[in-house]
Amino acid sequence: MRLRPRRSAVAAVTLLTMGAALPAVAAEQPDRREHPSHRGLSAVVRYTEHGIPHIVAKDYANLGFGNGWAQAADQVCTLADGFVTVRGDRSRFFGPDAAPDHSLSSAGTNLSSDLYFRGVREAGTVEKLLAQPAPSGPSRSVKELMRGFAAGYNAWLKQNRITDPSCRNADWVRPVTTLDVAARGFAIAVLGGEGRTVDAITAARPPASAGPGAAEGPGSSASPGSSASPGSAGSPEAGGTAGAAPSPPPEEAARAVRELFAADSADMGSNAVAFSGKATANGRGLLLGNPHYPWQGGRRFWQSQQTIPGELNVAGGSLLGTVTVSIGHNAHMAWSHTVATGVTLNLHQLTLDPADPTVYLVDGRRERMRKRTVTVPVANGAPVTRSQWWTRYGPVVTSLGASLPLPWTGGTAYALNDPNAANLRASDTGLGLGKARGTRDVLDTLRRTQGLPWVNTIAADSRGHSLFTQSQVLPRITDGLAQRCSTALGQVTYPSSGLAVLDGSRGDCALGRDRDAVQPGIFGPSRMPTLKDAPYAENSNDSAWLSNADRPLTGYERVFGTIGTQRSMRTRGAVEDVAAMADRGGLTVRDLQRQQFADRVPAADLAGDDVVRACAALPGGTARGTDGREVDVRESCAVLARWDRTMDTDSRGALLFDRFWRRLTAEAGTQLWKVPFSAADPVRTPRGLDTSVPAFATALADTVTELRTAGIALDSRLGEHQFVERNGERIAVPGGTESLGVWNKVEARWDPARGYTEVSTGSSYVQAVGWDGSGCPAARTLLTYSQSSNPNSPYFSDQTRLFSGERWVTSRFCEKDIRSSPALKVVRVRER
Repeated sequence: MRLRPRRSAVAAVTLLTMGAALPAVAAEQPDRREHPSHRGLSAVVRYTEHGIPHIVAKDYANLGFGNGWAQAADQVCTLADGFVTVRGDRSRFFGPDAAPDHSLSSAGTNLSSDLYFRGVREAGTVEKLLAQPAPSGPSRSVKELMRGFAAGYNAWLKQNRITDPSCRNADWVRPVTTLDVAARGFAIAVLGGEGRTVDAITAARPPASAGPGAAEGPGSSASPGSSASPGSAGSPEAGGTAGAAPSPPPEEAARAVRELFAADSADMGSNAVAFSGKATANGRGLLLGNPHYPWQGGRRFWQSQQTIPGELNVAGGSLLGTVTVSIGHNAHMAWSHTVATGVTLNLHQLTLDPADPTVYLVDGRRERMRKRTVTVPVANGAPVTRSQWWTRYGPVVTSLGASLPLPWTGGTAYALNDPNAANLRASDTGLGLGKARGTRDVLDTLRRTQGLPWVNTIAADSRGHSLFTQSQVLPRITDGLAQRCSTALGQVTYPSSGLAVLDGSRGDCALGRDRDAVQPGIFGPSRMPTLKDAPYAENSNDSAWLSNADRPLTGYERVFGTIGTQRSMRTRGAVEDVAAMADRGGLTVRDLQRQQFADRVPAADLAGDDVVRACAALPGGTARGTDGREVDVRESCAVLARWDRTMDTDSRGALLFDRFWRRLTAEAGTQLWKVPFSAADPVRTPRGLDTSVPAFATALADTVTELRTAGIALDSRLGEHQFVERNGERIAVPGGTESLGVWNKVEARWDPARGYTEVSTGSSYVQAVGWDGSGCPAARTLLTYSQSSNPNSPYFSDQTRLFSGERWVTSRFCEKDIRSSPALKVVRVRER
């Protein structure tokens, strides 16, 4: 729609709010007869179906205020928990040994988390980033959004009673500052770098032979009961302490890094596809976004529309605690993100001064590490004081994942470089995307702000353009630099995983700077893999290479991802689906909706016939399990033969195949296929299931035994055993796991007595967006886990039931649609 002049639009909203009722979720709101105060911040929040707020304000500070208020109304406990994290107060309130929810870092314990985030706070890291002028630092508009968000969150706390039992009457729910809001954005930015290695940063200690300058400060203590845990400073993994694990052989190290990054992609992922006008019914673009994110904790999405009349009008999902829409659409353009394959960190191997392991050499000159001593208050115990060690490259780390120790010895240490530790620009990127009128503006926004830390961008617009781009903040590791400067470890990790380990003793091995980069040591926009106006552009967390099978992207550096390598089962299935859709043409939003819930199992289409034939051919209809017992598997053969090869909730045989396939792929490994991968045929290879491998019969026998032991019928419906429970209600969940290749990805926890129960990650904020020329986008959305984490909220599970039934929410974006909502309720929120 065409935005009205600011004064008339605000007047229209004000008139609309006068006669509207308050929402049920906002009891104890200010008196509706009072008008927003001109002395403080205020906003109008209009709620439509499923508690989706449409926030209207006159400027960015007031929009941030409405955003902070509305997020607190739905997610106050989750938000408050995150603010405790970034303040470094988890040990104070929850004890040092408990584990955080991993939404803001990989820290294994509250103590490790606090040591890191208190170190960030005491070093003034975020304040320095806030002080940098744009584009290196955040713009004034974003700072105003942050200031307003903090004020809105605080106003909600002051004016409302918390009903969520997870933090009702909790003393750790406290007012926040602009700095707290910015620190949360910083934590999200470094998730793939420093946030991935928090335990290794906080555990790093010089060898026991270090001189006096390396010792812990006076008053250093450990809390009673905070015994050594994995990654803690007193554990065997703690850097250069006695008994430190030696570095693994290079080949083993390469495998460990590959597995680390693979585990990350299993937990966090996404699908997205943009179709250009060449493939659609009306010549306009289409976008389907299907991000896979955690269903619990602080990395959930929250849905809203944010409007400053005449300035901004955008709807979509925001990561909790962030001030802009993360994935969404406006009247002209829609975008989504997928977790990218770019390696957002690198290591520098340090050569140490033999006389002092806290001094390292660069071109023969001595540089002393910076000691960052941090004290953490602990519940029911003495404060804990520990030190961290920082270099020109970043912090010293003692490992990269549990399988890759990086011991700090008398001669060598490793420092981590994370360029996103200097990046507080993601909110400006989000703001720019929300204002973009087409894919050209998307690219311009990404060029100007360079703020996305670990995602790709896929977009489509009303003019019929499509876009894929891997525009993310990456260390400027060129293949030439890696070849010239890699250590022995880096010579195997870089080709195999993209992790560079550079010689930190050489000044000529510095990362350098691209002319078009806003930050030293990162790639500029001209180096980003980008695909414009292809009939389709798709990504399912593999590298940029196969975003369109007919127009593969090449020529980028290894740190961005691989070229010409085997794709995941999910990528292969997705490319098959969307390429067929584009070839068919005439696409509409309804086709996107069908793709989201097709729940097709590419692994079954590829190998299902082989499985059924081999199962029927087993001698005597039996197979031997890992325990050596013979198992009658004849019923399983019949069930698999009848299965419809989908992961719909009413599909019979889906659970059986899923459990079997997980076992088979884990046990058979590279011996699974007869026809190997070919870069000339990347979607159809590898193929031809090798059912002669012993793992085939063993996996089948073990699966049948597992289900029968649990009392689960082999032909039971998937939804009977893949579900979540919300307030005593069992809600069946469709979708399937990564190895099956299902577009509608769901990862659930297995209970041997019941099957799959609580979903851990999977489809989250889903949107299917197109345009029909009416001025209003044709959009369907779904927030799979619902808007609120408060079990007392009416919006705790309503969209989860929609997800179970494969139903959608019709987006109310234009004024006429918002005003005509039968659920419309209006709240005027303000400081007082």
